[in-house]
Amino acid sequence: MTLSRRKALTVIGGGTVLAATASAAGFLTSRTPHDALAPWEAAGSYGDPRLNALSFALLAPNPHNLQPWIVALEGKDAVTLWRDTARALPRTDPDDRQIIIGMGCFLEQMVLAAGAAGYSVDLNLWPDGDQGPIAQAVFTGGAEADPLAGQIMQRRSCKEPFEPAPVPAVFANELELYADIYTDAGMVEALKTLTWQAWMTEAETPRTLQESVDLMRFGKSEINANPDGIDLGGPFLESLMLAGVVSRRVQSDTQSAGFRQGVEIYREMLHATPAYAALTSPANTRADQIEAGRRWLRLNLKCTELGLALHPVSQCLQEFAEMKPHYDRAHSLLSTGGKTVQMLGRLGYGPRTPRTPRWPLEAKLMNG
Repeated sequence: MTLSRRKALTVIGGGTVLAATASAAGFLTSRTPHDALAPWEAAGSYGDPRLNALSFALLAPNPHNLQPWIVALEGKDAVTLWRDTARALPRTDPDDRQIIIGMGCFLEQMVLAAGAAGYSVDLNLWPDGDQGPIAQAVFTGGAEADPLAGQIMQRRSCKEPFEPAPVPAVFANELELYADIYTDAGMVEALKTLTWQAWMTEAETPRTLQESVDLMRFGKSEINANPDGIDLGGPFLESLMLAGVVSRRVQSDTQSAGFRQGVEIYREMLHATPAYAALTSPANTRADQIEAGRRWLRLNLKCTELGLALHPVSQCLQEFAEMKPHYDRAHSLLSTGGKTVQMLGRLGYGPRTPRTPRWPLEAKLMNG
């Protein structure tokens, strides 16, 4: 994530990070990781309709920005989607549920992008069973564009405090077609408490904290070299890195001042939430998880269309041992009839946030 000026000054207590010199000014204005953001500019620039659809699909949301997809082109009209099993979250996502949801987001964005170009996509999930490819897709002509496809390039996951303004009832009613929407003050307060406690549990459990720290990319050079994981970039955050306030060591040390300031930033963000959206599934099969990902992607795009921000806060749904009390609480609040809660997100009005780094399409193709 990038760090706003307000947050940066909070972390350093208003002190001076860099001297006001010409060289410092040059540093501050040259921190954009252009290489890692190039896939956004390349989207839709390919001659093959499958490659065009895939170039948009790889911009889909996914857990910790792992981008765990690999694609093979098959013949002249098909693709096969595989999961890169090396890209996993064994500490926080031991059953790979979140990873599979991310694959569902990828598939839905591919289908939407293909439709916008006039192609329909016939999906066959797990054609060879659970150990084989995730899906095979055959492209044919004659599709009509879904209006949500027009929001793909504007979609973000907004990890910032939201405005105190409520989500209008008319918008909440529209979003109910995509998810369960919670705007009642009592439920919102309960979910604020739940998401905060769950976030702290993940942050204060050594092995789950370290999993995130290991995936952090510090500054422009690291982000360009590995445009996945958790990007920590932007001029003010890199200023903090130079000052020694932000580093892997600091982020791993729950007693450090830098870590505690980061906790306060997240506490402020998580509590600045006027509404929530949740997705449930009848069961928790791989097909349910793929469908949850497809629905989450559509919800995210619909929020974008309405001018709303959406931020996944699904720590309480993770299946590691220390999270179980929060997992149970989430299901008592959000589930009926034994359904599985697959996703939980903050919903409201948030600031415009930058694009997230991505690997180029060529890096994700098994053949080309």
